[in-house]
Order: sequence, then C-alpha cells, then structure tokens
Amino acid sequence: MSTRIEARFAALKAEGRAALVTFTMSGDPDCATSLALAKALPKAGADVIELGMPFTDPMADGPAIQAAGVRALKGGQTLIKTLALVREFRKDNDTTPIVLMGYYNPIYIYGVDKFLVDAKDAGVDGLIVVDLPPEEDVELCLPALKAGLNFIRLATPTTDDKRLPTVLNNTSGFVYYVSITGITGSAAPDAGKVAAAVGRIKRHTKLPVAVGFGVRNAESARAIAAGADGVVVGSALVDVLRANLDTNGKAGPNLVKAVTDLVSDIAQGVRSAKRVAAE
Repeated sequence: MSTRIEARFAALKAEGRAALVTFTMSGDPDCATSLALAKALPKAGADVIELGMPFTDPMADGPAIQAAGVRALKGGQTLIKTLALVREFRKDNDTTPIVLMGYYNPIYIYGVDKFLVDAKDAGVDGLIVVDLPPEEDVELCLPALKAGLNFIRLATPTTDDKRLPTVLNNTSGFVYYVSITGITGSAAPDAGKVAAAVGRIKRHTKLPVAVGFGVRNAESARAIAAGADGVVVGSALVDVLRANLDTNGKAGPNLVKAVTDLVSDIAQGVRSAKRVAAE
C-alpha cells in the first residue's frame, strides 16, 4: 500500500509537473498560528508539507530557521504538541502528505517505538532526520519503514557516486537533494548544475528527487522545477513569517496571508516550468 507521499508524487508525475514542498517550523510563533498556516498551505499550492520539529541545537539550519525553532520553543512547542498539530490538521485534510523534519534527539527522548506509533496515528507520512547517517539505520530508519512511514534522506553536492548507493539504501518517499553546500537559506542554487545532479541521482534510484536550499521566489522555483521532481522552499517562508510578527514577537494580523501569498506565487512558478527532468 502506497503512502500519501508516494501517491502524491505519482499523481504529479502523471500531470507532468513538479511538487511544491513547503517547510515551516511547527509552533512558530505559536501553535494556533502554526496550525492555521498548515491548514492554509494546500489551498495556496503546497503539494507536500514539511513541519520542523524545533530543537535546541539545529546544526544544519541557517539563521532564519534556527530563529524559528527558538521562537517555537519559547512558545512552549514540544514534540507532543507537534503531533497534536498534525492530528488536528488531519481532521480537515486526509490527502496532503506531512513530513516531520528535524533531529534525532527529541525522538530519542520521546522513545522511538512510542514516537512511531503516535506519529503514524496522528497522520504523519514521512520523516527527515538530518543527523542520522545510513550507518545508523537500525536506530530509526528501519523501524520507521516497518511502521509504514517514509524515511527521506538528504543527498548533497558532495555525495559522490561511491557514497550515493549507501545514502539511497532504505530511503523511501523521495530523495531530498540539498542543492548547495552549507546551511539552509544561504545562497541561490544553479539550475543547470541542479538538473545535472538530479540526473546523476536518478541513475541510482527510481525515487522522485526534490530539491531544496536557496529557493526564494517563483523565478528560482520555476528554474529548479524544470529539472527536478519537487521544489522545497523553507527559509523564504520563514523570513516572511518573521517579518509579520509584532514587536513582541506575536503573530501579526496578516501573517498567514503573507506566507500563503508567497506560496501561491512560488506554486505558479513551479507549475509553469518547462519540464526536462530525467526519468
């Protein structure tokens, strides 16, 4: 039986277009606003929703997403509350895939077996855990796959052909290609290099390849969507969210609209891309 992630990518492949994957931090700036935003994203054009699990030491995240995690933690966000948010989202939406993205520590403390049961029950479809290499698959990846969750792995420009099969082993749902070396939100990707890298990854796997890091507007999304199966946008959305906080760090009245307006714009860019992706 396919997961929501697999079903969504298959449907979009049939449509001949790339997926738009949006990232926001769960609980940023508060749980109610975060839920309202998650509910609004599919209508704005998000095909897959990534929710960050806030953590105190987010080593792969750039300043914008680090700050989002700090805001969420200050607001009292926990992994239990993140799963409750997903459960609430699922009351109105049973089709949009949800991926939880973050670090292993909060899951380890929660208890792996309990977390997987609760995540599946809440309506989570996949996990991206950036600090667990393939050598540690027994920790979380294999139990997650057994529980029916996709385990999505990152590949980077430095993941060479020798390393790639190890990275792709046990990966499911899609491959997340980090288009630039460095932290999130730091530079703009080169569309030509990205398309070549996607082609190289596809020689090793039949999984869809979604590209993230550095996509900030419709133009960059369109360029990436031409040579990938999915486009991931995160820091740009988090920046707009931050710009719509009041002086006390609370959600301003236009916050959800401001973020979803950018998502709608980027979604149009993704949908208007001329596809040249390798199959």
